[in-house]
Amino acid sequence: MSQMPKSTARCFIHRPARLKRRFAAIASVAALLMTVSPGGAETLKWARSLDVQTLDPHAYNENVTFAFNRQMYEGLVERSDDGKLIGVLATEWRMLPDHPDVWEFKLRRNVTFHDGAPFKADDAAFSIQRAMAPTSNVRTYLAAAAVEEAIAKDDYTVQVKTKGPSPLLPENLASIFIMNRAWAEKNDSVVPQDFKGGKENYAARHENGTGAYRLVSRESDRRSELEAYDKYWGIGQFPIDIDRIIYTPIQSAATRVSALISGEVNFLQDVPPQDISRLEQNESLRVVRGPEIRTVFLGVNTSANTLASGEAKGNPFADKRVRHAMNMSIDRLAIKSAIMRGESVPLGTIISPIADGYTEELGKFPKLNIDQAKQLMAEAGYPNGFSVTLNCPNDGMVNDERICQAVVAMLAKIGVTVHLDVQPSAVVWPLVLNRKTDFYLMTWGSYDSQLIFDNLVHSRGAWAAANYKNPEIDAKIELLRSEADPQRRKTIIAEIWKTVQDECFYLPIHAQVLARATQKKIHVTPNVGNQISVKTIKVDK
Repeated sequence: MSQMPKSTARCFIHRPARLKRRFAAIASVAALLMTVSPGGAETLKWARSLDVQTLDPHAYNENVTFAFNRQMYEGLVERSDDGKLIGVLATEWRMLPDHPDVWEFKLRRNVTFHDGAPFKADDAAFSIQRAMAPTSNVRTYLAAAAVEEAIAKDDYTVQVKTKGPSPLLPENLASIFIMNRAWAEKNDSVVPQDFKGGKENYAARHENGTGAYRLVSRESDRRSELEAYDKYWGIGQFPIDIDRIIYTPIQSAATRVSALISGEVNFLQDVPPQDISRLEQNESLRVVRGPEIRTVFLGVNTSANTLASGEAKGNPFADKRVRHAMNMSIDRLAIKSAIMRGESVPLGTIISPIADGYTEELGKFPKLNIDQAKQLMAEAGYPNGFSVTLNCPNDGMVNDERICQAVVAMLAKIGVTVHLDVQPSAVVWPLVLNRKTDFYLMTWGSYDSQLIFDNLVHSRGAWAAANYKNPEIDAKIELLRSEADPQRRKTIIAEIWKTVQDECFYLPIHAQVLARATQKKIHVTPNVGNQISVKTIKVDK
């Protein structure tokens, strides 16, 4: 299929404050032109479609925010570009032989926070405890590992107690950044910002990490500036060729690409698929491509009695025949060809092909079959379809708005009239977090099935707006948190995935393929998590 079908559905696209954001983007790009670096210094002028949502490292579990904050904050461990777990503030770790419910981490010495305070085990224990607070949006990682408490045994040893053996605890700590206890206490930030509730704290706009870069200034939705930390522990171990970072959110794909070509920015993290070939032919630029561990999918609210934003008898999404009908109406190959320009991997599951737990069987997607889909709709009691609003971000993933427009046209063929509500992800994600949406486009990236289950499948998952309720599945997910036997874990994971696939409360679309572009002298490497560690970037002198 080379051309997207025309939709007979009504399509209402709301673009609030678009003009205001366009002028802000132009002003931000213009400001870059006035930036002058001292002789020999290198400034990374980093552009991306979406701005950072908060600087509080435990308040918001979202890729763009995490990628920026990791320049300032560090964890005990982190993921390398190829997804392997490596030590950062921890140099070694082990499960205690006599106490399999305790993990012990030995910490790096001679590390200081940006205010000069020394990094100690008490800071690590405090940060882990802080990340478990009700307002923390990363607490699911610790819940998945069944963490009970963190204790500083001495200045450079921290122990994490879990509810039984927790084989994946180190993996889950890769998303937990370390803060300075004294700084948090001094600035009334002991508890994470209540991002879900729309509140702020001091840590939301200020930072005090141990990372290679520290904050200089922050203007939300316009520009954030960082500078290299001259007392960073990794000086001499990493290139740190970049002295200054200027991060500018530019929502318009065309504006971002033009800014890169003109030299107004020198690093574009999210290259639109339609521009990859053109940028690859530009001799002054470098394009780096690679797979990402992120998938894109639709979610439906299965538990509501009626739709909050549509017209239907009851809740059509409560009937899995409707969900399966919609699933087989999505032309993933057309989306790959016409929208993603080949830069996607069509999928029948929400787990990435490069994540632990993926199988080829899971990845198979249903054959496009409109006639069978119509039959399922009729059997479910919706022969004439129904209407519903699709909450769609326009800056949360590659070509998200265009994907939603395609879905509107595809579902119209089986009688589902979709009203498209396009908003920035800063508006859409809170709807998902607060479960205030019937139908939404979503993205997720995890290295392990358990993290997906805890966040998206468990009835109390932080991002589980599908509201799927199954006590048996909840119990299996909870069992995984302390199941140490590899074969038993594999069996439980397969059982959960079988239910997820059969119940079809998520409608998978594809896994993203990443493309980054830089000036020729700047060298970045592909990163499967779509993260970037600026300290590792090399610049030709």
